[in-house]
Amino acid sequence: MDQIQAMRIFARVVEAGTFTRAADSLQMPKASVTKNVQALEERLRVKLLNRTTRRVTVTADGAAYYDRAVRLLADFDDLEASVSQARTTPRGRLRVDVGTTVARLLIIPHLSEFQSRYPEIQIDLGVSDRTVDLISDNVDCVIRGGELADQSLVARRIGNLEFITVAAPEYLQRHGVPRHPRDLESGHRNVIYFSPVSARRYPLEFHKDGEVIEIASPAHLGINEGNAYISAILAGQGIGQLSRFQIHKYLENGQLQRVLEDWKHPLLPIYVVYPPNSHLSAKVRAFVDWVVELFSRNPLLQGESRPA
Repeated sequence: MDQIQAMRIFARVVEAGTFTRAADSLQMPKASVTKNVQALEERLRVKLLNRTTRRVTVTADGAAYYDRAVRLLADFDDLEASVSQARTTPRGRLRVDVGTTVARLLIIPHLSEFQSRYPEIQIDLGVSDRTVDLISDNVDCVIRGGELADQSLVARRIGNLEFITVAAPEYLQRHGVPRHPRDLESGHRNVIYFSPVSARRYPLEFHKDGEVIEIASPAHLGINEGNAYISAILAGQGIGQLSRFQIHKYLENGQLQRVLEDWKHPLLPIYVVYPPNSHLSAKVRAFVDWVVELFSRNPLLQGESRPA
């Protein structure tokens, strides 16, 4: 038995919660994962995991072993990196998860720049507006907008999004231009965003001179994906709120028109987030530093306005 490999497999099973998910993330047969964990238990002469038909849970001995194993594996990786000079030449497979709009407008158009700089890093790019679980889904880092609920994760703020209220000119010709947020409660069609995970509906939000107004209903249309939301507003479905970064070209070419300009929306913070494993690998560090640089180059990702 390769003890280091068995320790890695055991740690992955603990983090994933099932042998099947661990096997998928490791790209190994489930039988091999099971065999390695059993061999590790036989070597240690203790039971590390309690198995059920749906899930595995960690025994007291298994929890203690996991904590030490994770630290040892991090130290081992650090040792190998320093010997192989991986810090100057990061390498390996990197799994990143980003939202659909950020992927389409920013990451993918500039990805060749990162690949040229770090040719030995292979990227698995997950693109979804659903929030992934970094630990159980075995994701190295994610880019997320909004305040973070999980305080155990390490987060680095990389930007801010300015949201503005817009509609297509043809929509405004049919329904008129609103003069006050309360106008949206009658006579207008509102398009809102709802979470693809929790189905939480996010109201249109307006701030001015200490007054806060939220328009949650009536909502003519709710959408849970960023690119589809943009398409709906462009198609004249109604009035919505989008980041200037997403739609600046549509403002410039006249496909969208800003309304209620005196009313503001709070800036939305953007973070690059990774698990708190006390060890940031060279490949993750390289990606995080590149993303920070990429965001800093674009004023629209720092909450800095441009004329519409």
